[in-house]
Amino acid sequence: MNTFKEYIASQLNSKSPQMDDLIENCNTRQILKDEFLLRQGEQSRYIFFVEQGLLKQYSIDEKGKEHILMFAPEKWFVADRESLYFKRPSLYFIKALEDSRVVLLEESFINKIAEVDHSFLELNNRLLNNHILHLQNRINSLLSDSAEERYLSFVQTYPDILLRVPQAMVASYLGITPESLSRVRKDLAERNFHK
Repeated sequence: MNTFKEYIASQLNSKSPQMDDLIENCNTRQILKDEFLLRQGEQSRYIFFVEQGLLKQYSIDEKGKEHILMFAPEKWFVADRESLYFKRPSLYFIKALEDSRVVLLEESFINKIAEVDHSFLELNNRLLNNHILHLQNRINSLLSDSAEERYLSFVQTYPDILLRVPQAMVASYLGITPESLSRVRKDLAERNFHK
């Protein structure tokens, strides 16, 4: 159930032919590994839904250090909402970490689908609030949690990502060095081994 059509069908009870037509006409793209969907400085035009593959949203600071804001595996949405809705240049890059199939959703699509099925507004509201909740929890975690707590939270949020991305990217997401991540993983493994 990874296609956007299947995802929407699982979230809404609509059987509208208009809804099917709108979804069928969505722009879907095959993206190669390391291809950019958005670059820093560009204005974002889309919300991306990942049908297959894996994306990351990140920034690069003045010293050239990468800071990963989020990963987007299958059935996840990713967007630079500030750039999209306020028509500002993006602060972020969105890049494919694997060959991916992505649905590009324009703001006009969101408005049209909401006109066809008003329950979509509730779904969209739930998705937005879930995104805000995730970001607030992430900020709080970065400010107050230990590296181990952040790692365990990462594993809970992204259970299959550890097998799909290099350790350095996980460390970037957690805001720690790869060496610190190695220590955290070693300590956890030793504690679990001695149980």
